[in-house]
Amino acid sequence: MRSRSNSGVRLDYYQRVVHRIIMSNQHPVTGLFPASSQNSHAWIRDNVYCILAVWGLSMSYKKMADQDEDRAKTYELEQSCVKLMRGLLMAMMQQKDKVERFKQTQNPLDSLHAKYASTTGQIVVGDNEWGHLQIDAISLYLLILAQMTASGLQIVFNLDEVAFIQNLVFYIECAYCTPDYGIWERGDKTNHGLPELNASSIGMAKAALEAMNELDLFGARGGPYSIIHVLADEAQKCQAVLQSMLPRESSSKEIDSGLLAVISFPAFAVDDPGLLQYTRDQIIEKLQGRYGCKRFLRDGYKTPKEDPRRLYYEPWELRMFQNIECEWPLFFCNLILDHCFRGNKSGAAEYTRQLEDIMVRTEDGLRLVPELYAVPAESVAAEYKEPGTQQRKALGQCPFLWAQSLYIVGKLLQEGFLAPGELDPLNRRLCSEKKPDVVVQVVILAEDNEIRDKLAEHDILVQTITEVAPIEVQPARVLSHLYTYLGRNKKLGLSGRKSRDVGILSTSKLYSLGDKIFAFTPQFTDMSHNYIASDYELMIDICKSEINFLKSSWQNMLGRPLVTIACRRVHLDEGKIPLAMITTMKKLKSGYINGTRVTLGNLNDFLSTSCVTNLSFLGCHEDGLPDKLNPQVRQYLEDHLVKSLSSKSSLLLHSGGRNRSKHLKRRMSVRGAIKKTRSINVDSETLGMEGNATIERRGSMFIASNWQDSVDHASAEHARSPSPEPQKTDPLTQKRTVPNISVTRHKTNSETQYADTEVDELFAMLRESESLDEQGDILQYLVDSKGLDFHTGMLDFGKPVTVRDLLKGLYEKACQQKMWGLVRHTAGMLGKRVEDLAKSVTDLLVRQKQITVGMPPNNEHTITAPLPESELRLLIHEAYGEDDSTAMLTQELLVYLAMFIRTEPQLFLEMLRLRVGLIIQVMATELSRTLICDGDEASEHLLNLSPFEMKNLLHHIISGKEFAISSVGRGNFSVVSSKSNRISKKSHISLGAESSDDLIEADRQGQWLRRRRLDGALNRVPRDFYPRVWSVLEKCQGIDIAGKVLPQSLTQEMTSGELKFALAVETVLNTIPQPEYRQLIVEALMVLTLVAEYNVAPSLGGVIQIEHLVHIANELFLDDQMKCDGDATLCCGKPKELRETSKMGGLLCGGAAYICQHFYDSAPSGCYGTMTYMSRAVAVTLDCLPKHGELDCTIS
Repeated sequence: MRSRSNSGVRLDYYQRVVHRIIMSNQHPVTGLFPASSQNSHAWIRDNVYCILAVWGLSMSYKKMADQDEDRAKTYELEQSCVKLMRGLLMAMMQQKDKVERFKQTQNPLDSLHAKYASTTGQIVVGDNEWGHLQIDAISLYLLILAQMTASGLQIVFNLDEVAFIQNLVFYIECAYCTPDYGIWERGDKTNHGLPELNASSIGMAKAALEAMNELDLFGARGGPYSIIHVLADEAQKCQAVLQSMLPRESSSKEIDSGLLAVISFPAFAVDDPGLLQYTRDQIIEKLQGRYGCKRFLRDGYKTPKEDPRRLYYEPWELRMFQNIECEWPLFFCNLILDHCFRGNKSGAAEYTRQLEDIMVRTEDGLRLVPELYAVPAESVAAEYKEPGTQQRKALGQCPFLWAQSLYIVGKLLQEGFLAPGELDPLNRRLCSEKKPDVVVQVVILAEDNEIRDKLAEHDILVQTITEVAPIEVQPARVLSHLYTYLGRNKKLGLSGRKSRDVGILSTSKLYSLGDKIFAFTPQFTDMSHNYIASDYELMIDICKSEINFLKSSWQNMLGRPLVTIACRRVHLDEGKIPLAMITTMKKLKSGYINGTRVTLGNLNDFLSTSCVTNLSFLGCHEDGLPDKLNPQVRQYLEDHLVKSLSSKSSLLLHSGGRNRSKHLKRRMSVRGAIKKTRSINVDSETLGMEGNATIERRGSMFIASNWQDSVDHASAEHARSPSPEPQKTDPLTQKRTVPNISVTRHKTNSETQYADTEVDELFAMLRESESLDEQGDILQYLVDSKGLDFHTGMLDFGKPVTVRDLLKGLYEKACQQKMWGLVRHTAGMLGKRVEDLAKSVTDLLVRQKQITVGMPPNNEHTITAPLPESELRLLIHEAYGEDDSTAMLTQELLVYLAMFIRTEPQLFLEMLRLRVGLIIQVMATELSRTLICDGDEASEHLLNLSPFEMKNLLHHIISGKEFAISSVGRGNFSVVSSKSNRISKKSHISLGAESSDDLIEADRQGQWLRRRRLDGALNRVPRDFYPRVWSVLEKCQGIDIAGKVLPQSLTQEMTSGELKFALAVETVLNTIPQPEYRQLIVEALMVLTLVAEYNVAPSLGGVIQIEHLVHIANELFLDDQMKCDGDATLCCGKPKELRETSKMGGLLCGGAAYICQHFYDSAPSGCYGTMTYMSRAVAVTLDCLPKHGELDCTIS
């Protein structure tokens, strides 16, 4: 036998180690690894990590093979990997029905099991006896399967297995919005079995989706049918949510060492180098110790204080685990690999030294990595005193195969037997490298020759949709239908892709099918959706932001993105192409738009530079005819020519000018029917007083929610429908003047003759009326009294016409004429939905923002988990009662908020909950302030803004920019009140700088009040506000805000950076209805945090009354105002007995919660600033502060 080279001898040593420690445990039949000699269960995650050492060793031998035996060893090691991966695949395929169910339900009980019997591959515990839903484990399996396949191993054998793997991809697609039990199988850290959204699962899923994309599971021997397809948008959603969560792991774990596997080997899921470094630093700073890293803060597992008789912890117990959490050497192995992959040899060597110091040695000299190190019971007290000083003892499994395997891989890398690229043949480790800028290709197509010629007049040369043949242009919904055929398999009972959503990344590719090439227009241009799509200014705006989104998100894909946009008849404005569209097209032509490089051209020019995906999965594989197109698909594509919409608006054409005077009296009675349904409240005096029966405001009816409950339901309906007498009556006497029209939605016998004749008159008026608003009022009245399905007695092509049909016609006409107030209202009455509503709400929720809808304080409904579309619509309509317009507006605003959070997440920093009702009120208040009109007019103006202007207004309010409104709508308001005659007719929301000087002067006053109102309505708080409140809470027995107490026990249960704690504080703050008052309370809390941080006193005493502090500060302010004769002496700055109150019982100046308006309008700093008075109030009220001697009170 020839002598071995040194390296050969060293490899043989590793081969013996791997054989003895790892491969000897592999089950000869199933290929799975049991957890230990006592526990025969095989966990998916642990098994995949165990085999990595075997895979790494096989690749080392492949390179070094200097003898035939080495080749045999390579083969044996490789087949050991294949056997394990196939063993896990067989175990999961036994549960194929669960995969099918989970795609629909995402129910934890329908998830694949996390562990199986290592002897048989069958299940070992029931669905509900274990936290089986662990998306990171399935994702890790898919990721390593992809890497091994790319390295040349053949793991998947036939097309049925390919179909199953494709369905596993669908299984993990929704990771970004599916709470699971996570890498530690615990869910929430109290261990009560509550799943939560985990960053480690989302990151692993993102990596798996990217690794699987366009991967041929048969390796070099495959064809188009063994390829896995992933919709790029699904990985992008995981990416976005991961970015918004890091370095947090979940709402109960502020940091977790499990994230090391996400930011480094094996997932490499983070593209942003800064975030990657920050997450790594946080883990090392907060969790690293002498024996490894803690899994997360206050982790009670195997600590001496844990009660072994029960699985869960009581909330107050968690504090006991602080500083004595077990340390896991596993994470040293992760950090070694991290340094190896970054090429940092000294870092890797340092961690190897630390790890080898704590490894357990056997008699025959093997070094083993134990599972964890715990503090012995007798050293607990000393460890509490000085964390990190006591000797710990090894507990749990030894060797811990997961860690042992990673340790061996680390050694092979350090000794040069393996190169990083071999463990990562898909090059995931390069994802955080800088890449060249993306160039977005844009193609504009004209619907017909006429539009093409109109564009040519402006020097924009385009082709029509028919001229681009043989390329076919279809809307996005066709693509989403085609993708439902992906992964179907009759033998396995798998039904293909369930989600109907295709995002901009998917429609920016070309698709080949047989000899055809398809281009798809993006989802947002799909006209069949909704009224938002008929506002071309908004469409242009969305288009710009989507192009911008492509620039940042077109990662790891071949070719350049291609956006196809069709210019249609609907977009024309009085037969002309709108100026805004022409300007945008010229910008696209110039090659840059909003900082993104674009190139405008024809489809044929871009064929060679675009990404082309083959839709080969549409063949009939299962019938053995893969090249023949599935007959259902063929039928669908033939049928799918874009159908034109037939419009019912012809029904409303008026018939000649017959005698109109006899209808005049009736007409008065329905006027304003729509207006009476509004519920937006602007006046600050009445905010928070909505409970006081009805409020008669400025001659309009404002029906409060409570009043409707107190009147019997039928008459509440009457209160909403107008009285049939021309004079306006008090809402409470109105009941009596309404004639007896039955309000039930189906006809009953009690309908009087009178009601019927009236209805005929109404239809006659409807035909005559030329004003759409008037038609709207008549139809509103008909809907209230007769219901949507009432037959009008008219016929259209032989079919009876219902009120609903008339309403649809009106809706379409209002869309054409851009009468947005009417459009929103009729859309609400017809129960239309804003497209992608559920998706938008999910986008906000998964970025850890909660949403409330409805008007505060009585009707707010909180949404904390993603809901299906239908439930969301119901919830929103319930929250606003009778007010259809505001319900529609809410849906619209949610869509805009989701757009902002996707493109400008920084706007939402320090905001935990988005209260849409309050945002609507603030928008109306801002309009009433800038247009100088009363609350009713302002809410009318608000509902008449076009979708584009609505989105602009929302953006200005959220970003806190100053602005003035320099106009009033596109002729929607025929009356401009005389006060605002200096306002031009041009319509846009301009920034304050451009407005005239006299406007600015008036605004200088009221600036701080307005800012507090905005911040309060948006729930915006200062940076690190919640961790600081936590530190105050540690020093007192509780904080009382508006009658709700935050108890000190919260600090026992939650850590300071935990999202759950922030939400608890926020919930209490949200009980305050007036936003400006809420903001003062936040300021008072900030003053308290300064007291706590500067350790002025060891303890702050009992329960602190925050409201009391604010009121004392207000009194101190008024005293000073009286001394220096300030502005406040005109209203509140008088001795108590002389103060006057308004008719409503509020303050004269209209200040909320009996705090002077001038106090709200003071800047925070300065000697008359609110913070100064708050500090004085704290000094007066808290007993713990020293009363004598020097106390420095300057506010820095």
